[in-house]
Amino acid sequence: MARKKKQDSEKLADLVVKGMQEKKATDIVVMDLREVRNAVADFFVLCSGNSDKQLSAISDSVDEVVYKDLKENPWHSEGKNNKEWMLLDYISVVVHIFKKDRREFYSLEKLWGDAKTTIVED
Repeated sequence: MARKKKQDSEKLADLVVKGMQEKKATDIVVMDLREVRNAVADFFVLCSGNSDKQLSAISDSVDEVVYKDLKENPWHSEGKNNKEWMLLDYISVVVHIFKKDRREFYSLEKLWGDAKTTIVED
């Protein structure tokens, strides 16, 4: 059962990246938190966008790609109104869609510095 869960969260993270790439998200980073003590998820997937419109498009694309393949909707989402930091929580994978300056301010990559980090090439 644990092996299936591992594969499921990896596949979900891959689909999130695909959804981000479809809307030209930048600075995509996948943080593997499975070895990090007290982590709240298996993966964080972060990206940046340049405008309110692009952030919404990225969020919608991630929703569509994940639902199409896995028939899953986010358990919880935040930030769709203020569009500075949007969060889609799929429980095992948490998606962070930032405006560039907000991403630098919150610096999640440093906060979760123990995570194995993969930078996705544009």
